[in-house]
Parts: sequence; C-alpha cells; structure tokens
Amino acid sequence: MPVITNIQDLKRIYERRVPRMFYDYAESGSWTEQTFRDNTGDYEKIRLRQKVAVDMSGRSTATQMIGRDVKMPVALAPVGMTGMQHADGEIKAAKAAEAFGVPFTLSTMSINSIEEVAAATTTPFWFQLYAMNDTDYTSRLIQRAKDAGCSALVITLDLQLLGQRHKDLKNGLSAPPKMTPKTIANLMTKWRWGLGMLGASRRDFGNIVGHVDGISDTSSLMSWTNEQFDLTLDWAKIEKLMEQWDGKVILKGIQEADDAKMAAKIGADAIIVSNHGGRQLDGALSSIRSLTPILDAVGDKLEVHIDGGIRSGQDVLKAVAMGAKGTYIGRSFIYGLGALGQAGVTKALELIHRELDLTMALCGENNLAALGRHNLLIPKGFEGDWQD
Repeated sequence: MPVITNIQDLKRIYERRVPRMFYDYAESGSWTEQTFRDNTGDYEKIRLRQKVAVDMSGRSTATQMIGRDVKMPVALAPVGMTGMQHADGEIKAAKAAEAFGVPFTLSTMSINSIEEVAAATTTPFWFQLYAMNDTDYTSRLIQRAKDAGCSALVITLDLQLLGQRHKDLKNGLSAPPKMTPKTIANLMTKWRWGLGMLGASRRDFGNIVGHVDGISDTSSLMSWTNEQFDLTLDWAKIEKLMEQWDGKVILKGIQEADDAKMAAKIGADAIIVSNHGGRQLDGALSSIRSLTPILDAVGDKLEVHIDGGIRSGQDVLKAVAMGAKGTYIGRSFIYGLGALGQAGVTKALELIHRELDLTMALCGENNLAALGRHNLLIPKGFEGDWQD
C-alpha cells in the first residue's frame, strides 16, 4: 500500500478499484463540466497569509454546525448510490463520521436505508430529502427519518429535474449495474469490489424498494425515480415540508442572494451554498465565488454552509475564513470509501483535519473563530464584476 498523504492519493486508488460506471458517476458534472472544474479551481486562486511569532499551542478546530458539536466544520454530504461505491457504503461512511466526530448526511437515493444506517450507528445523522410528486411517499419518508432519530432534514432545492451528465447516459448508469458486455468486461477487472458486493446487505435503493408500490425491478425503479422529482416545488411547498419535519432544517442548493433571503424568511436553520457539485446548471458560478454575496445578504439570520470543490483542509480553512460556518465533502470521502472502505473515509477525514489544523497554525490562529478574510489574499473581482 502506498503512503497516502492527500485526497488525490485516495482518488488514484479509488479509480483502480471501483467500476467505471460508479467512478464516472462521482467524478463528473453536467454538460461541459465547466462548473464542476471551477468548484475546485477557484479555491486555488485564493492565497493564504502567513503570520509568524505567535503562540501556536493549544489549537482547536472544534466548533458547532446548527448546534451540534463537531471536531471540525466538515460534514459528509449526501451522495446518491454511495453503497455502489463500496459494499454497505452508507453504513461504513456513517460509522467513520460518527467515530471521527463530524455529521453524516444520508441521501434519499442511498443504497442502505434510513433504518439500516440508524441500526449501525448511535449518533443521530442528518437526512437529505428530495421533493417528490408522490406526497404520500414523501410524508412517510419524513416520518421514517423522524423515527430513526435523524437530527436535521436537508432539503435539496436544485434538483427538480436532472442536469444531463453525459458519462452516466453513455455508461447506462443503474443500481445494481445492468450486465451489458461493456459492464461485464469492466467488472472483471474490479474483483475486490465484486467480492465485497457479494456480501453486501443491499444492492438497490433501500429508501424506495419495499416502500413504493409497483417497483419490481431496476427498470421500473429508475422510471419511477426519473418521473418523481417535483417540477412544481416552490417556497410554499418548502414551508410545508419544514412543517412536517418540525425540527432543524438545512436548505441545500442556494446560489443567489435573493434565494438565501427567502430561506431565512421561512425559518431555515442553515443553507448550503451549492451547485450540486457542478452536476446541475453547468455554467453557474463555483460555490466559493457565490459565498460572499450570500453572506452579505443574510448576515447572521441563519448559518451559511458550503459544498462543492473541497479537497483539502486548506479549502475548508478558506471557506471558513470567508465566513462559512460549515463545509461539506462529497467526492473527497467517496474517494476514500471506494479506495479502502470505512478506513478510507476515516483517512480522508484525518487528512483534511491535519491540513486544516496545520494551515490554521501557520496563518497565526489558534481557533476557527479567529479566522477571517484577514487571513486570505482574495483576487480583486473574485466574485465577478457582472452586468446587471
């Protein structure tokens, strides 16, 4: 096993071990993938300011996200089909997050179900909800998350319809994978993944199969899913979902200041500045470029979190120094999971935490609350000088 010193090391192992279909599912964006690339590239444009001759002892990266104590301001983002990246992927990722001391968010489109993840963990996790046309199913899903003890509902707002991801269409993405000649040829080279999947507790969508009438095979499941995203979702419907939940709510997929203001107005506890990992509206701004105007718009009316493009502890520090109260990693933990299972998720968290801690110290700060734009060199016009 090579020495693993950064997230890219995990990504290289991940690419070797996971079937191409699922690697491409994670490692892609919509259309030209401009936003997907900018999410990571724009972090690189921000520089750090070193501060010397300060006491660097007694450092702490601990903070809170919506009232929850966390070891660092990082949560595991909801990622669909995580259980196809590694056998029982959601369970293993949730256990790694729990042991490390950061939140785990379970996707509606997970392989392991709400109940299965709850049975394997003791710390309440967060549940991500897509608004569906089948309101009875949605209500039952919310109740299942309540019954499982989930401590926050993350409502995704930017997927009323699917952005086109060329690789998924060409690969015939499905869970479990359809056994086409191309897929079989690729799976033959991924024996470690295959052996793990033979022992997996589940290989289909655990939050859907057995909970929706008429779902009998993969084709009927995919057809139902593609027809279910609610095209009519509006702020009134979001408020109704929040009322059904009656607990802490995070609204995911905010990129505009006006939408952030509406989220605050209806009483969300937090928002996630997010472009769905560059997988929805290609050509949109990166998350980190979108952050400041949103912070200016909502102030301290609610917590502002961010996802998209975070691959290191330095990225976390830059987001926090710019004002974010929390960050989310999706691909970074998926690389670890696909590479090494639960141990790989732990490794990804360790890498990010160590880099965050050391960078914070070299910037001359002992705790996250002290971080601010004074620690950064941000290019002029970073957020853009756009015509109205």
